[in-house]
Amino acid sequence: MPLHIETPLIESRSISHKVGQSIWLKMESAQPSGSFKTRGIGYACEEYLKRGAKRFIASSGGNAGLAVAFAGRRLSVPVIVIVPETASKRAVNLMCLENAEVIVQGKSLDEAHRFALSLMQPADAYIHPFDDPLIWRGHASLIDEIFRAGLKPDAIVLSVGGGGLLCGVIEGLKRNGGADIPVIAVETEGADSYGKSLNAGFLIELANISSIATTLGARIVCEQALAYSREHCIQSVVLPDRMAVSASLQFLRDHGIVVEPACGVALAAVYEKVAALSGYKTVLVIVCGGVGSTADHLVELSRLECDAI
Repeated sequence: MPLHIETPLIESRSISHKVGQSIWLKMESAQPSGSFKTRGIGYACEEYLKRGAKRFIASSGGNAGLAVAFAGRRLSVPVIVIVPETASKRAVNLMCLENAEVIVQGKSLDEAHRFALSLMQPADAYIHPFDDPLIWRGHASLIDEIFRAGLKPDAIVLSVGGGGLLCGVIEGLKRNGGADIPVIAVETEGADSYGKSLNAGFLIELANISSIATTLGARIVCEQALAYSREHCIQSVVLPDRMAVSASLQFLRDHGIVVEPACGVALAAVYEKVAALSGYKTVLVIVCGGVGSTADHLVELSRLECDAI
């Protein structure tokens, strides 16, 4: 039995009316760990357990670590998650509720990652947040569900952090006869490694992450995400933090669901009617979820963004 659930696929009448397109939402925020990460990471954890893993080790500032913690509890496998000092208390508490051992180490995700690798023993499996073919295969199940439901959108909109979701979506499209469906890859300014890499034609590593959408904060995307851009129509859109926060608040008003700005930036591409989406009749947005925000937190971020203007 897979660790993820089949999430709701709904047409948003409120957003559709606002933008003049048929907007469909794949509600990955409904996954047990609160984000799409449950799909790929859950699948990878099950596979590593079959291969003999006795413990899962991960480094994360949020959603990936929580997905590993959830998988470990469900599979009765001990989990250690290394988080940087910047990790929120909310994320740490949620991981602890899943019975994970959480260690705070390092000022950045890179430092947490290096420390996590130093703990590895022969019977351990390191669960990468996004750069693992097993994770992509798990994420691809999202597209399987969409096609089983009979929906073939004109375009798919998703957020990009490290590129794991993007790779899974492309893999899912290929195996479901959807290789002709373009993907709009959305990032926030200051966390746009993928957009910069697409423009350059090679991987670009950011010096730092300056966006408030910290769960998009991979300084460099996985190589496969860039490789897929050479065989699939992928268009990059980069939007400011204020649009990501505004979209998260609009989505809360429209659907009563809290998503963090890392997810909100994909919704912002729709709410803001970006040029990349013009001409498409039916658009699917992957509402990737995330546990990093509450309604109060979004309101506070909105105030901060207004003060910064």
